[in-house]
Amino acid sequence: MSDHNIDHSKRSEPAARPDAIDISDFVYGATGARIRRLTMPDGSHWFPAVDVCKHLGYTTTRNALVDHVPEEHRDFLETVSGRHCLSIPAGREWRRDLQLINLQGVILLVNACRRPECRPFKKWVAEVIRTVQREGSYSLPTVEAEPLPTSGPVTYAIPEQVAEAIVRLEERNMRLDEEFAAVQRERLAMEREHLALQRETLSVQREMLFAQRELGVAQQATAQSTRRIADRLGERRPAEPGPGPTPDSRPERPTAEAVLASWKTRMSVTEDVWAVAVTIAPALADDGELRMPLESIAAKTGLSVHRVNECLRFMRKHACIHPAGASPEGAPVYVLNPTAVSLGLDLG
Repeated sequence: MSDHNIDHSKRSEPAARPDAIDISDFVYGATGARIRRLTMPDGSHWFPAVDVCKHLGYTTTRNALVDHVPEEHRDFLETVSGRHCLSIPAGREWRRDLQLINLQGVILLVNACRRPECRPFKKWVAEVIRTVQREGSYSLPTVEAEPLPTSGPVTYAIPEQVAEAIVRLEERNMRLDEEFAAVQRERLAMEREHLALQRETLSVQREMLFAQRELGVAQQATAQSTRRIADRLGERRPAEPGPGPTPDSRPERPTAEAVLASWKTRMSVTEDVWAVAVTIAPALADDGELRMPLESIAAKTGLSVHRVNECLRFMRKHACIHPAGASPEGAPVYVLNPTAVSLGLDLG
């Protein structure tokens, strides 16, 4: 017995007469689906109305029952179970107020359904009625088989129309499964394409952020150079006669712009070297020395610490800077090469 079908016919009440057609096959031939079923001790079968209406294409279960199923063929689960002193089946899907219909109710809903899949079953029902009207009875086709022991099961034949309906419904279900698998494959391909597009967008955003960072560093260096040039121009104005130079007057220093210009004449500047040069030139021009940790330079340029160190080594090789010890924190200290200082002053 499946999880969806509950059979109470083996209770203490007298056993009901077995069905001529297996009830599950009969309902499947009528609706095209395996529907939950409650079998009472008296042999009556009850089905959740919502399951039958769903597989037959009815939009609203309540309207379908009011329009097509009389009250004597429908009832609530609690009432149906109570007639036989049975408890409500376990599981959230079996509610006390669940609307049930008997086999007659199922047939009434199938006859009212307009789906083409129900036509073979309707045709078979019409054939049964016509035969009963003409001959007074209807007999199922028998299957020739070897006699079975009296204790063994009884073999029944499914009417040809019902069997044909079952085959067509199986073919339809297989076709729907294939269409569903194709839709799933297409959906998976679209999700992969969307993911690739997101990765590409993220890569472009990272490149834009790096470019904005470089532009910000360059703008900051340009602004500092502009201020230094303005300060130097102010210092070069003719001074009014006075008592003479003061002892703490300092020698003229090159600007960051002049230092960068002199460096360009000394070495072939690549993008990463130029990023490091633009970052350290203002400090060398303002303070006369560089005490910035390699990690800070790497954070401002977006380069690795190893690459920053290689760029500084390249600048030392071309006599742009030279080491002057280390700071108390352990960071290397660099100063401008004297020839680069004089060249920077000339350019300034």
